[in-house]
Amino acid sequence: MAHVSQIRIPATYMRGGTSKGVFFKLDDLPETARVPGEARDRLLMRVIGSPDPYQKQIDGMGGATSSTSKTVILSKSTQPVHDVDYLFGQVAIDKPFVDWSGNCGNLSAAVGPFAVANGLVDPARIPDSGVVEVRIWQVNIGKTIVCQVPITNGEVQETGDFELDGVTFPAAEVPVAFKDPADGEGAIFPTGNLVDDLEVPADVVEGGTLKATLINAGIPTVFVNAAEIGYSGTELQEAINGDAEALARFETIRAHGAVKMGLIKDVAEAAGRQHTPKVAFVAPPASYTSSSGKEVKADSIDLLVRALSMGKLHHAMMGTAAVAIASAAAIEGTLVNLAAGGSKRNAVTFGHPSGSLRVGAEASLTEGRWVIDEAVMSRSARVLMEGFVRIPGDSF
Repeated sequence: MAHVSQIRIPATYMRGGTSKGVFFKLDDLPETARVPGEARDRLLMRVIGSPDPYQKQIDGMGGATSSTSKTVILSKSTQPVHDVDYLFGQVAIDKPFVDWSGNCGNLSAAVGPFAVANGLVDPARIPDSGVVEVRIWQVNIGKTIVCQVPITNGEVQETGDFELDGVTFPAAEVPVAFKDPADGEGAIFPTGNLVDDLEVPADVVEGGTLKATLINAGIPTVFVNAAEIGYSGTELQEAINGDAEALARFETIRAHGAVKMGLIKDVAEAAGRQHTPKVAFVAPPASYTSSSGKEVKADSIDLLVRALSMGKLHHAMMGTAAVAIASAAAIEGTLVNLAAGGSKRNAVTFGHPSGSLRVGAEASLTEGRWVIDEAVMSRSARVLMEGFVRIPGDSF
C-alpha cells in the first residue's frame, strides 16, 4: 500500500488579542497556495483540521472555536507607505470553507510584531529600544491598520504588565489604529439610516420587526437591543451557546441583516458567508460577574455588548466588532450610542462576557455622510510556537 509523505511548511502560531491563529509568510507556502484558490483553501483547512464533523479540530492546529480557527498570510507590502500586506482567512470548523470576506481585528495586533520579527519591516526603522510604527495593508477589506510595536534591545517586546480581559496572562501593550474603517465608499450605514426596522420571521420576535443599527465599520455588524429579543446583555457563553433555538434565531437575524445591508441577495446565501456580518446585542450598563469570576460594576462601563461569531457567542469581543462598537457609539442616535446614554462621545468602555474593553473613535458628518477617521484600541500579542506545520502531501 502506497503512503503519502507529509510536507512541512514554515509557520508561527501566535496569539493576538483574544484570538490565536497560524501565521505564514506568503513565500513559504507551496507554490500552488501562493495565489487565491482551491489549493490555498484546502491547505489552510488541513492545517487547522477542518472540516471536522466532530467539531473538535483534533487533527489540526485549530481550537474548535471561531477565535482559534484562524489563518494569516503575510508578505512585504505592494502598497506605497505600507510595510506588510495582511490576508486573513477564517476557517469554518465543520464545513469545507474558508471565509475571506473580512478582517480579524484581534490578530491585527499580532501582524505588526510578526512583521518586525520576520524581516518584513525595514531594519533601519527599528530602534534599539522604543516603538516602531508598522503600517499594515489589510488585503481582505482594502484598509490601513497601524500597530505601535514595542521594541526592547532591538527585538519585539512581548512580555509586560498590560492586562486584557479574555486573556489569562499580562503581556506588552500593542496600540492598534484602524484607519477609515468603513467600506471603500465610506458607506458606514449601508441603508442610510442610523436605525432600521429589520423584518424577521415572527418566530424570532413578536410582530416580525426589530430595531437594528446596520453598520459597516471594522466589520459589517447588525446591532439589536437585548431587551427586544429577551436578554439582559449580561449573558455569558453558556446562556446562548447551550440553546440551539437561540443560536438559530440569531442566525436568522444575521441573515436578514445581511440582506438588508446588501451583502447577500437571499437569506439562503448567509450559510456561505459565516464570517460577516456579525450580530450583536446591546443594553445599558448593569453589574454582572464575568466568565473569569471578575465583578464588572455598572458604574465602570458605558454599556453592555454581546456578539456572536461563526454562529456562537464570543467569549470576549472580536477586535473588528469592537471597531464597529466604537464607531456606532460615536454617532448619536444609533442603538449602541443610545445604550451608552445617547450623548456625543469619542470613547466608550463596554462590558463583554470576559470583562470590559475601552475603545475610541472620531466621527464626523461630511457632505451628509458619516465618516470615521480612525478607531483605536489596545491589544497584546505573543508568539506561542514557531517552526513548521505538517500536513499530508496530497492535502491540496
